[in-house]
Amino acid sequence: MIDLYYAPTPNGWKISIMLEELGLPYQVIPVNIRAGEQFNPEFLAISPNNRIPAIVDHEPADGGAPFSAFETGAILIYLAEKTGRLLPADWRGRSSTIQWVMWQMAGLGPMLGQHGHFALYAAEKIPYAIERYRDEAARLYGVLDRQLARTGAYVAGDYSIADIACFPWTMTHKAQGFTLDDYPNVKRWYAEVRARPQVQAGLAIGKFVKEPFDEESRKIMFGQRAKEVLGRK
Repeated sequence: MIDLYYAPTPNGWKISIMLEELGLPYQVIPVNIRAGEQFNPEFLAISPNNRIPAIVDHEPADGGAPFSAFETGAILIYLAEKTGRLLPADWRGRSSTIQWVMWQMAGLGPMLGQHGHFALYAAEKIPYAIERYRDEAARLYGVLDRQLARTGAYVAGDYSIADIACFPWTMTHKAQGFTLDDYPNVKRWYAEVRARPQVQAGLAIGKFVKEPFDEESRKIMFGQRAKEVLGRK
């Protein structure tokens, strides 16, 4: 059994999708990131960066004590290695797949996250910040489009953790004002991944409670209160 500490965000979806793809038994432990539950000591013990998701594997491969993992790229690699699936065994395929996971972790996710913050959530609309991150997000969509044109299939060739890492962030394209018509290879790939039953099941896990997204929630979500909250723990 794997415990999945989770909120329904692009990063959370990566791991719920991965667990569905692998068919591993898991239980969801919701983390209300709007209420600041990511700062609870129990959660920090397994995710010291106070970010969801995180997992605890109660049946690790070495048969020892439960093993925890945080950071989505690391969790995806851990689960792929545990099961021998969705990560090629040959060194070239493995390296290529991990390179694209790292690309998502370092580029696609953070830049789309920053664009979404400044364009959609920031109380003060700063044109320079919006333009800066929109241009970088558009560039990254172009990188992904060219890679998918090159493979003619999935991000690293066969369907893998590289696709699971990238796909949830592309789900924000409409909200962020992008159209996949500008990226035909991404559009083809997006439809194929979105249609997978395991992906649909992973996306269906949990919803944010319909509660006001008030100023306090905004400060907790976007870090202004992190020092204050952690200082009380």
